[in-house]
Amino acid sequence: MLFDMPFEELKTYTGRNPRPADFDAYWDRALAEMRAVAPKVELVPHDIGADAGAECIDLWFTGVRGARIHAQYLRPRGSNGRHPAVVEFHGYSGNAGEWTSKLRWTSLGFSVAAMDARGQGGQSEDVGGVKGTTLRGHIIRGLDDGPDNLAFRHIYLDTAQLAGIVMGMSEVDPARVGCTGGSQGGGLTLACAALEPRISRAFPIYPFLCDYQRVWELDLAKDAYDELRYYFRMFDPQHLREGEVFTRLGYIDNQHLAPRIRAEVRMATGLLDSVCPPSTQFAAYNRLRCPKSVIVFPDYGHEGLPWIGDHAFAFLAGL
Repeated sequence: MLFDMPFEELKTYTGRNPRPADFDAYWDRALAEMRAVAPKVELVPHDIGADAGAECIDLWFTGVRGARIHAQYLRPRGSNGRHPAVVEFHGYSGNAGEWTSKLRWTSLGFSVAAMDARGQGGQSEDVGGVKGTTLRGHIIRGLDDGPDNLAFRHIYLDTAQLAGIVMGMSEVDPARVGCTGGSQGGGLTLACAALEPRISRAFPIYPFLCDYQRVWELDLAKDAYDELRYYFRMFDPQHLREGEVFTRLGYIDNQHLAPRIRAEVRMATGLLDSVCPPSTQFAAYNRLRCPKSVIVFPDYGHEGLPWIGDHAFAFLAGL
């Protein structure tokens, strides 16, 4: 049953959430902070218990505010010359997943890095240090502090920093690096491609972290977006600061980052997605100024989409 806009309207919808007036300056300042960090990259061999024809490595680096960030890094064993690479991002609260799931990339002769988002289900460090609630999720973490302390600001910067580190590997061709992920991973895919303009292909799957005000107006501040409802109930029960809150969330809204992307983008979405509503995803997609295409599944929601791994593999194999 259709609960969002008809598809014809989705194709032109460009979002509801306000864009802060200093949005570009905000992210330019954030990137300058990231570039000033000495990453102190550490590569530690990881034994997966079998010879998979690839080197498996725990990659650590220092992100903004001094957090140590972890990623799985795999590269083909004994490769000659520079080759493409893929950076993967996981869903909200998850982690980089199983090492063996990355072997499809090394079988192509690619390197791959899969990041653990700070403070979630993996090994990356969350140094904290914000004012206000930390009980309900990363969207609202730092919301009552200065906008430079929003948690997703730091996570977005981690994605760009990791992509840059991968591009700097001696075995990687920096002109042939792509990124992908689903849900939060789809949102981080958009953020990575926006903040690291050398990304050449991006495959976001039903991206999270887009058009927060539209989520609220659809009464879908539940599941992954439940923390929005928690915030208003606890800290602004009369919605006296609603405009201010959504404007501040605009700093970490991927629809506003989308115009920065230079990569070729292929998005996949289900039109029955009640977790990350289709209109919020198209708010970002319709603001892209780069080559783009979308794969639509009319009868699917926020779930495993048919052969979506094959679609991503085929698209990124063209790097």
